[in-house]
Amino acid sequence: MKTVDKYTFQALDNYPYWLEGTIESLDYALSYDAKNTMALSLYGRVYAEQLSDYETAKQYFQEALGVNIHSLSVYAPYIQTLLLNEDYEEATKLIDFALTIKGINKAEILLKKVLLLERTNELKKALKLLKEVKLSTFSNETYETDEVEKRLKAKKELLSDKKKAKKSDDGKGKKK
Repeated sequence: MKTVDKYTFQALDNYPYWLEGTIESLDYALSYDAKNTMALSLYGRVYAEQLSDYETAKQYFQEALGVNIHSLSVYAPYIQTLLLNEDYEEATKLIDFALTIKGINKAEILLKKVLLLERTNELKKALKLLKEVKLSTFSNETYETDEVEKRLKAKKELLSDKKKAKKSDDGKGKKK
């Protein structure tokens, strides 16, 4: 095993429970190989998930993809960062591209697309796409998709209740 891999593995093992150790290991890994896509991606995750510095996180993800556009570990956290930063157009393009990459976890990327549709209030499309996510899944781990489905259905119900209330208010206003 190369030294750079040792430090990358240490960083992965430390994250997110020991951030100081994660950063130290990432710095060592990048000092041995400044183009280590896994280390760059994990740095992006630290900035996005721990520091809420989405712009810096995006820079790390972009650098990692600049080194290797087929680095599968970059796409899901990068898309999540774009969603958190409300960069929906950029997220759409990245999702579409990621789905063309051989070996990518399509279910994970499609689930990010569901989250994008949810954030843009396209709940019907999101629920429809969730069926495709379930068909793309190759494990029994369905907790996340089940929770997303519950949330989407609850939001859809809230919106329909809101529309019903508005219609009944409009009807009362016309009679007066």
